[in-house]
Amino acid sequence: MRAIYVLWLREMKRFTRSKSRVISSLIMPLLFLSFLGSGFQGVSVPGAGGEYINFLSPGILGMLILFSSTFAGITVMIDREYGFLKEVMVAPVSRASIALGRIAGGTTTTLIQTLMVLALSSILGFNFNIFGIPLTMLAIFLSSSVFISIGLIIASIMDQQEGFQLIVNFFIFPLFFLSGALTPITNFPEPIQILSYLSPLTYGIDVMRFALTGYSLMPVLISLPILLVSAITFVLASAYIFDKTEVK
Repeated sequence: MRAIYVLWLREMKRFTRSKSRVISSLIMPLLFLSFLGSGFQGVSVPGAGGEYINFLSPGILGMLILFSSTFAGITVMIDREYGFLKEVMVAPVSRASIALGRIAGGTTTTLIQTLMVLALSSILGFNFNIFGIPLTMLAIFLSSSVFISIGLIIASIMDQQEGFQLIVNFFIFPLFFLSGALTPITNFPEPIQILSYLSPLTYGIDVMRFALTGYSLMPVLISLPILLVSAITFVLASAYIFDKTEVK
């Protein structure tokens, strides 16, 4: 637990000291909300109060979770390049606890970023249910755990940052468009809908959409357990793979 706490604290200090990282993480979601939300103003969407921005905003939160969490794996590449990872790996602590510490730190920073965007989205016209914030935070935590774990898995088996970025970019954009972040999944052709239901992000956005607007594609009692099982599975997988990683 001490190792997990120390690595969590390191990630938090790295996040709070990097003002440019905080600001840049807010720009892209706010641009999406500003231009798409206003550009499609008046477009009727099933549920979500009939306003497109109410449908869009949970999807943009999901986009932030996906991008921020998956790219958190690049810190492993940086630590490997500068030798910090090797020093940590030879410490007398479980490698699984090292992986969990990184996941805990990345999840916390993603949660902070996402809640900041949620607060700013209200200025842009997103009318959300404030009582749904606890359930939203749970969905953010579970979704972030999934994609930070995926980023950690990729970083554990890659040697170069360029290869990591290439694979992650190839991986995250299809997930984003398949998740129903921008349009209802029911508008997709049936084969695409099947692929959408295989993505954990789909369920994370659906839970957040239900919590904040009362609208969801699936019952939350289905989406939330699927998201929980996905988070546990990927966290355990990332801890196992990280434990087998060799640092040269």
